[in-house]
Amino acid sequence: MADDETKLPEHPEPLRRPGERVPAKPEGKRPGVAADVAALAGGLKTTLSEFFKPVVTTEYPEEKTTRSERYRGRHYLRRYDNGLERCIGCELCAAACPVGCILVIAAENTDEKRVSPGERYAKTYEINMLRCIFCGYCEDACPVQAIVLGPEYELSDTSREKFIYTKEKLLEPLPPDVQARLDSKGPR
Repeated sequence: MADDETKLPEHPEPLRRPGERVPAKPEGKRPGVAADVAALAGGLKTTLSEFFKPVVTTEYPEEKTTRSERYRGRHYLRRYDNGLERCIGCELCAAACPVGCILVIAAENTDEKRVSPGERYAKTYEINMLRCIFCGYCEDACPVQAIVLGPEYELSDTSREKFIYTKEKLLEPLPPDVQARLDSKGPR
């Protein structure tokens, strides 16, 4: 041991002050064996009554519980019935987001490339799902109800990069009639 280190006392400080005695045992009736047996019987009664009730455990991956109607899960970008995107690139959802997890970059619609019915459309739309707190403010702020939070809650993945949801991952698929019409035209 070095000389400059403080030495620990040889005997530690006692928990009681000098002259203080061990506290006396509480006075009064001590519970007897009958009280102990009664407490044990009460506990066994509770255990046995629960044992014979039906099991309510959900076997999660096979059985899924229903979510309430107002549950806020995975985000979706909606389309109109004619296949055009609802998002007009106004960036109100990004402004309303309290954690800043939404990135919207708008571009102008042209007659040759019509993406949405408005003057602009969202060229880039990304949501960082690791930062999202599922508050629903983006859904409330959207003037055309383009973004909605659906009932899907299974959002696990294997890497952080996969939690950046791009526009392609967020967009609902095309309506079947529009998809059939596009498929019939074929590549030009």
